[in-house]
Amino acid sequence: MILLVLIASVLIAGVSIYQYREQNKDYHQKRLERKEEQITQSINYTLRETTYPQTTENLGLIFRDEIYRIAVVQNLPFNIYDLEGQLIKSSRPKFENDSISTCLDAEVLNALSSSVSKRYIEQNSTAGDRYQASYTYITDTKFKSIGILNLPYYEDNSFNEMELREFLWRLAGVYLLMLLAAIALAYFISKYITRSLQTISDKLNQTDLTKRNEKIIIDDPSQEIGKLVDSYNGMIDELEQSAVKLARSEREQAWREMAKQVAHEIKNPLTPMRLSVQSFERKFDVEDPNIKTKVAEYSNTLIQQIDTMSNIASAFSNFAEMPAQQNETLNVVKIVKLALDIFTENYVHFIAEEEEIVAKLDRTQLIRVVTNLVKNAIQAVPEVQDPRILVSVASEEEFVKISVADNGIGIADGVKDKIFEPKFTTKSSGMGLGLGMVKNIVETYKGHINFTSQEGKGTVFTVYFPIELAAQKI
Repeated sequence: MILLVLIASVLIAGVSIYQYREQNKDYHQKRLERKEEQITQSINYTLRETTYPQTTENLGLIFRDEIYRIAVVQNLPFNIYDLEGQLIKSSRPKFENDSISTCLDAEVLNALSSSVSKRYIEQNSTAGDRYQASYTYITDTKFKSIGILNLPYYEDNSFNEMELREFLWRLAGVYLLMLLAAIALAYFISKYITRSLQTISDKLNQTDLTKRNEKIIIDDPSQEIGKLVDSYNGMIDELEQSAVKLARSEREQAWREMAKQVAHEIKNPLTPMRLSVQSFERKFDVEDPNIKTKVAEYSNTLIQQIDTMSNIASAFSNFAEMPAQQNETLNVVKIVKLALDIFTENYVHFIAEEEEIVAKLDRTQLIRVVTNLVKNAIQAVPEVQDPRILVSVASEEEFVKISVADNGIGIADGVKDKIFEPKFTTKSSGMGLGLGMVKNIVETYKGHINFTSQEGKGTVFTVYFPIELAAQKI
C-alpha cells in the first residue's frame, strides 16, 4: 500500500509536469496564431485603405507610421520583409540593422515557399526562454504575395511555472497525508491479518511433547489461516496419539529393563547358594565330629544370601510401588535435622534460614529423600582431604527447598543425563535405585529435583516441595 502511494505520487507528478508543458505549448501556439491573425487583419485593412499602389516597393511607405500603431494596439512587435528576405520595416523604434535581422536566411525562405499553408514557424531558445518566429506572406487584394510578415514571439512561462510549483507543493502535501494514512492503515490491517498468525505462533511456541496441548480456535478465519489452523490441530491430534504410543512403549521398555535388572540381581546370590548346597552335599558326613559347626556355617551362608535376595526384593518393591502416603503437618526443618542424626560423620553440617517451615508431607518419605541424598554425598567424598557436606532448608516463594551440597568428586558430564535412571549407578555396588526413588517421591508431590555438579569440585542436589500443594494433600 505504501509503495503504491509512492508510485502514484511520482506518476501523477510526472503526468502533471508533462500535461503542463503540453498545455503551455498549445497555449503559446494558439496565442501566436491569434496574434498573427490580428496583425494580418490590421495589415490587410491598411493595404485596402492606402492610396499607394499595393506593391513590394511601396510597403515601406504604406507602413511608415502605421506599423507602430499596429504594434502598440496588438502589443507585439513585428517586421516586414520583401520577397527576397530583405528587411523593409520593423516596429521596433531602435532597430539595429545586422546580417541576421536585416536579411532572412535562405533556409527560412525555402521552408516558407515550400509550405502548403504558406506559413513557417521557426523555434529557438534564447537565454533559457523559448523563442518562436512566424513567417507568412503579405498579399494584396488580389492575393498576390508582395512581402513577408515576421512575427517574433517570446514565451513568458514565469507565471505558469509558479502555478506549477504551487500545484506540485499542494500535491506533495496531499500525498504526504495519504502516505501517513497508508502507513497507519497498513499497520492496522497487517496487525489484523497477522493476529491469527500470532495466535498460531504462540501456540506453536507453547507446544510441549510432555503435556496435553490445546487446539487453536479462531472465529471466522480466512481460507489460508483456516487451513493452517486445521493442519496444526491435526498435528496436535497426531502428537497426542504418538505421545500415548511413546509412553506405552517407554513403560514396556522400562518394565523389560526392570525385569532384566531384577533377574540379574537375583542371580548374583543364587550362584553362591548353589555352590554351597553342592559343596555341603559332597562333604556331608554324619560321623564327622565337626558336623554341627559345618552345618552352622552352611546355614549362615544360605541365610546371608537369602537376606540379600530379600533386600533386593524390598528395594525393587519400594521403587516400583507408589507408597501410601501418611501425610501429616510437619516442621520440615525439624524432620530434616532428625534425619541427619543417624549419620555419625562429623563433616555433615546442617543450616536452616528459619526455625520452622510447615508443610503437609509424609514423614517417612521425607526422611528417605534426605537420607538417600546424604548417603550419596558421603559416598562422593571418601578420597577428599577435607570433606564437607552441607544440608540446608529454606523457603523460596511457594516452595520449601532442601539442598545437599558436597565437595566430592562430582559427576562427569557424560553421565548427567542418566543420573535419575532407575538402574543407573556410578558406584561399584548397589542397584542404582536411590535417586530414581527420590525423584519418584518428589514428583508425587508435584515438586521437582535438580542438581549442579562440577567434576572434581562437588555436587549440589536441590529438592523443591510446593508448600501449598503439599499442605493441601490428603
